[in-house]
Amino acid sequence: GRARIAATSAEAARDADIIVAMVTDDEASRGVWLGAGGALAAAKPGAVLVDSSTLSLAWGLELAGAAKRAGLGFIDAPVTGSKQQAADGALRFLVGGAAADIDKARPALDAMGSDVVVMGPVGSGIVIKLINNFIAGVGVAAFAEGLAVAEKSGLDVGKAREMLLSGASASPLIKTVAARIVANDFSPNFFTSLLAKDLDYMMRQGASVGLTLDSAAAARRRYLDAVDAGLGEEDITAVIKPLRGY
Repeated sequence: GRARIAATSAEAARDADIIVAMVTDDEASRGVWLGAGGALAAAKPGAVLVDSSTLSLAWGLELAGAAKRAGLGFIDAPVTGSKQQAADGALRFLVGGAAADIDKARPALDAMGSDVVVMGPVGSGIVIKLINNFIAGVGVAAFAEGLAVAEKSGLDVGKAREMLLSGASASPLIKTVAARIVANDFSPNFFTSLLAKDLDYMMRQGASVGLTLDSAAAARRRYLDAVDAGLGEEDITAVIKPLRGY
């Protein structure tokens, strides 16, 4: 059938077998599901809720509990991939939940993505997504710092970049980020403000298991510098701008 535009989350959810949300953070997710005109109260019995946002584990588990009490299934299914993968139906879903709920939701996930990776029980997808974004975020911040040092030290930046991208420090993400920085392309694929948020959630997750994530804290400070400079809705590559002095 055709897509339709709904005025509220509740209107969108009514009579649906699978209800998917993908929003910016815990607060937005809470509003979509439990706020005024929220989807959870409108969902029909037996429907499965899918939250593909990058959330904190605490909120994800709270939402799963609310769904269970309402007689609804729930899976957390954050994604890897960006705008192009979404347009191509090639997102990768990182899923936590009961097998029966995942099976119910799979037709929607298969329509939007190229891969469904089942990580374990509810919350597992949330945690691995935070770990993924943590590692990526630290790497991008480190590359930006390193490139800024090369520039300010008077190195041949082209040669420095070539060496870095052909050695142990290279990764597919770093190569992509380097190309954008060189092209001065800071158009958003992943908002700087959202990566700062993800690192905050990851630091909380680390603390919940007795770990202090110093590298996450240091990288987050770099992204917050960019946010404070008015770059929160530019791409994460904009993390280099304050380091360059603009």
